Amino acid sequence: MPPRDNPSARQIRLGAELRKLRERAGRTARESGGLLSTDAARISNIEAGRLGISAERIRRLATFYQCDDEPLITALCEIAAERRGTHWFDDYRGVLTPGWLDIAELELHATAIRTSQSTTMPGPFQTETYSRTLFEGVTPALPANEVDTRVEHRLKRRAAFEGPTSTPYAAIVHEAALRMRFGGRKVTREQLEYLVEVSHLPNVSVRVIPFTNERFIEVTQPVMYAHGTVPQLDTVQIDSASGGRFLDAEADLKKYNGLLDIAEEASLDEAESRQFIHNIAQET
Repeated sequence: MPPRDNPSARQIRLGAELRKLRERAGRTARESGGLLSTDAARISNIEAGRLGISAERIRRLATFYQCDDEPLITALCEIAAERRGTHWFDDYRGVLTPGWLDIAELELHATAIRTSQSTTMPGPFQTETYSRTLFEGVTPALPANEVDTRVEHRLKRRAAFEGPTSTPYAAIVHEAALRMRFGGRKVTREQLEYLVEVSHLPNVSVRVIPFTNERFIEVTQPVMYAHGTVPQLDTVQIDSASGGRFLDAEADLKKYNGLLDIAEEASLDEAESRQFIHNIAQET
């Protein structure tokens, strides 16, 4: 099987975790290849996510690396067993850039999600008209069909948080995002009312950082912290105008988890936040 041209972020993460285990054990790619009756090049491709690997081989490598962390090994085997074409976002492969699929896949497999938004609403909780306004404002302008596709994809991301097996989702939204009138008064009010509605879901927490907060918190860019099935598979996604980045270094995970803790401490509680959003909606 030839190497993948565009491995997903999750496939890349599997390979990266296998590389970490190998390096901690002090083993070379050549030694690992010898165990699996292959060469160092194939091990490098596996560790880069360009080639798949079976669960049986992962367990053989784990034994070779003297890794006895069974929850982590099981989680890696589960990733290895995943196949393309089984989830809703696979319909967008070759239609949207890989980053769009990666974020949907990250949300699907997360056990819990925390986000911070400073100028816009959380992606999965945007209304159709609000998200359309955002995409129509992209520079250079997008073709109409591209806008339609992006809006459709964004709306489908709700499934992970509104279904019967919904993922816990904690959103921290700055007052600045609530007062932005993207699309005009009608669009803004509809969006704020929908955010209030979403905040009543049992698995969703929405909290607001008001303008009266006097402490600067370094989460001015959209931040999403996705908890994995084991802590080693936690992932941070940072959004920006130039594209999203996925971070999984221990230092980054610790930093952004701490920043979200600080942001939560600076925010109103859930009931106060819900009333706060409602009041702004009435003023709009």
